[in-house]
This record gives sequence, C-alpha cells and structure tokens, in this order.
Amino acid sequence: MMLSNRPTFMRTPKLINSFRARLVLLLVVLLGLTLGVQYYVNLSSVRRNAHMLVEQEQAIMAGVALGVSSLNSRKYLDQMRTELREPLIDENTERVRNVLVVDSDGLVQDSLVGDYSPRENEDKTVSHVHIKDVPLPPLSPAVELADLNDNLPPWIKSSELSKPGEPGAFYFPVETTKGRWYIIVVLGSANNLSNILERQASRSALYTLLLLLGTTLVTGLFVWRFTRPIKDLSVAARRVATGDFDVRVPTDRHDEMGALASAFNDMTARLGRARELESQLHQVEKAAVVGRLAAAIAHEIRNPLNYINLTLDHLRSSFAPDDASKRETFERLADQLKSEVGRINRHITDFLKYSRPSALELEPLDLRVQAEDALRVISGQAADSGIATSLEEEGKVPLVVADRDSLRSVFTNLLINGVESIDGEGGKVAIKLSAESPKRARVEITDTGHGIAAEDIAKIFEPYYSTKETGTGLGLAIVKKAIDDHGGSISVSSKQGGGTTFTIILPVTAEVEGGRGEKA
Repeated sequence: MMLSNRPTFMRTPKLINSFRARLVLLLVVLLGLTLGVQYYVNLSSVRRNAHMLVEQEQAIMAGVALGVSSLNSRKYLDQMRTELREPLIDENTERVRNVLVVDSDGLVQDSLVGDYSPRENEDKTVSHVHIKDVPLPPLSPAVELADLNDNLPPWIKSSELSKPGEPGAFYFPVETTKGRWYIIVVLGSANNLSNILERQASRSALYTLLLLLGTTLVTGLFVWRFTRPIKDLSVAARRVATGDFDVRVPTDRHDEMGALASAFNDMTARLGRARELESQLHQVEKAAVVGRLAAAIAHEIRNPLNYINLTLDHLRSSFAPDDASKRETFERLADQLKSEVGRINRHITDFLKYSRPSALELEPLDLRVQAEDALRVISGQAADSGIATSLEEEGKVPLVVADRDSLRSVFTNLLINGVESIDGEGGKVAIKLSAESPKRARVEITDTGHGIAAEDIAKIFEPYYSTKETGTGLGLAIVKKAIDDHGGSISVSSKQGGGTTFTIILPVTAEVEGGRGEKA
C-alpha cells in the first residue's frame, strides 16, 4: 500500500508548483468569493423582504384587532390605542397611519385620526365623514377569502396589493348587528426599517465592489508575474538572434515558465558549443590547408637553400683568394650569405611550427630548470647589451605537465623579445615563478623595454603581425599556440615606454601537484 501511494505523493509538489494548477486554484478562489458575496447579498435581500412582509402583516392584524375591539367597546380608537401600547400602532412609529371603521354605506363610524371621526352637531345630531372624502392609498383586501370579498359596496375599489414597506390601505369585512361593516387599516411607509435595510444593501454592494477590485488586482499581479519571464525570454531570444550565445535567463521559478527558461538556457549553451565547435573545425581545416601548403613550400625552398649553403662551404674551402685583403672580403661576404640562408631557414621552421599540429610529449617538468636553461640561451646577448637577468621563485612552485622542448622554446622566444625591446645599454629582464592555485602554476616574464602601444596589444598574438622591421610576426603566435596546446593561458600587460610583462598560467600534473621534489 505504501508503494502504491508514493507516486501520487511525489506528483503533489509538482502539481502545486504548476502554473496552470495555481491559476485554476486562483480562479476557483475568486469564483468562490464572488459567489459567496452574491449569496450573502441575495440572502440579505430575501431576509429584508420577508421581514417587511411579516411586519406589514403584523401591522394589518394589529389594526384589524384594534378596529374589532372598538366595535365591542364604547371607547374610541384613539383611546384604545393609548391603552393597547402596540408598537406598530404607536403614533410615533407612523407605521399604522389610521384605522377606520366604516359602515356599509361608506360612513366613517370611528377613526384613529380625529379629523375623520363622527362629530356631534349643535342640534345633537351626529355628522359622519364619507369614506370617499378620506384620502386613502389604493385599497386591498387584508385576507384573500372569496366569501368575504364578494358583494363589496361600490365605494370599495379593490386594487393590487402594495409592496412590502410601501404605504397601503387594507380592508377587512366584519359582520355586525347593523350589517357588514369594514375595518380599513392605512399603513405608512416603513422608512426607518427601509433605510436600515437599504444601508445594509449598500454596504453589501460596496463589499462586492471591493472584492471585485481586489480580485482584479490579484489577477493583474499574477498575470504580470507570469508575463515577466516571457518578456525576459523575448529579449534573450533577440540577443541570441544577433549571435550572443552567452545570454541566460533566470531560472528561479519551479513552474512551466521555469522549465521553459531552463530549456532556453540549455538551448543557448548548446548553440554556443556548436558555434565554438564550428569555429574550431574551421580553424582546423584552415590549419590543415596551410600545413600542406607550408610543407610543400618548405620543401621547394629548402632544397635550393641547402645547395646554396653547401656551395658556399665549397667556395670557402676551395676558392678562397690568396691575397689577405681579398680573403677577408671573401670570408665576410660568405658569412653574410650563410647568415641570410640561416635566417630564411629559421623563418621556414617557424612557419612549419605554426602550421603543423602539435605532437607534445607531456611530462612533469620543473619550471625553474626550464627557466634557467632559457636564461642561459640569451645570457651572452644580454651581457653584450649590458642587460641584467634574474630568476625569482615565490613559495613552493608545483611541477607542470608540459612538453620540454615546447616550453623551453616559449621561454626563449619571450626572453629574446624582451632583450630586443630594450634600446641602448642597461635594462633588465626577469622571470618570476609562483603558484596560481593548487592546480595552476604562474610564470611572469618582465622586461624594461620600450613597451607595446595600446592599439597593438590586442594584435600581438595574431600570426604575421609584427612591430619589427625584420620580424615575421610568427614568434608570439607560436608562443600562444604552444600555451593553448598545453591547456594554459597567456596574457600581456604593457605601457609604452614602461616595459612589458607576459603572464603564463600552466596546469599542474595531478600525480605531483604537491610541489617540486628535492633537487639532488
């Protein structure tokens, strides 16, 4: 049983986090509140009408009872009202405005209002007011009985019943010894009660209006919160369309919009990787074409160069002039030719190094040993120019995973550039070794040369770009390619006239990342 209930329990949070479920829940709550308020308003109206109807019937019965009592008593209606103390008949409430006792001829025999009561004349005769002379609302029967409402006198013109709470006049036939008389109860309007009930109705309507306003605000807020991620997605999609695959949208929601945002971020990440792979593939294809072209050019150029070099050696050994001055000139020219041949060979080697795929033999290497070897290579040139060299190791520097020849070539190339950037006598070239992190080593090569212009810094690692008159523009491009092949990075900071610093970050081998071993 536990296993059968588990999927439903696990689906419950997802259902709660669903935007559709929350929207349906909100609509149900709003509908329930609206129906509840409307039910309350309708119920209040029904109760108000029922109360007015009951109160009207009570007033009619109280008036009829008062009229019937006056028939069996010698007291007049106004006297009996004072003794009866019935709230509905009280003159202050004005609910029962008048009670008339009318005979079959339409003469008023008694009235709560003294203006319509019988009057005694000077000759001792009694004069009566005819019912037609009494202003009355439309007459209605107090009781709907056929035998009581048949054979009505002509002065009674029955009409529709008045609405509860409104003024009205109701007649009730009574059989007396003098024939059928009629008791007419005149009701005033239930103003006080109506006002109270009307205020209640107005208050209920106000509550309904406030509820509708509140539900509108809540719905608007909910819709705004739903459409905000859509706007973010729209803006991000336009940025992706322009080629910006680094854009991401927030994924802090747990509903369908959160899932859509996560899918969008995953899509842009995949597009970015696809664009990167496409660029890399393009570079590989271009490098392969350049490599094949370079190999063919190198082969065609080096064969004549080798022949020229061998011929120069043969000329120097077999055809040198006997005259000392001519021999000196001959040797100088031959050396210059061999130097130019060597320079062309070096350019071809650099070209091949840049165009061919790297075949690295990775091994744990001590950065200090490689730096010392590179410094020895340029020490003679530095000494001739009066340039000081130094090597500084900060803390324990870990071993790095690198190709020995490639790394030494990187250091040598950067040191040679540093020496050549220093104009005149003096200056300094320095190497500083440190640990960037437990997984990375840092190498800084600094010179006090003339520096690099700000507009040139972004281009110095591009192939065939050089600020030297005799440079090929491949030296730093080869350096960057070698560092990239090792999984590292290289950056440069320079100020024109203030020297240059190249910073290299190299990975550390996992087996020996604790640091360099003790030297023998």
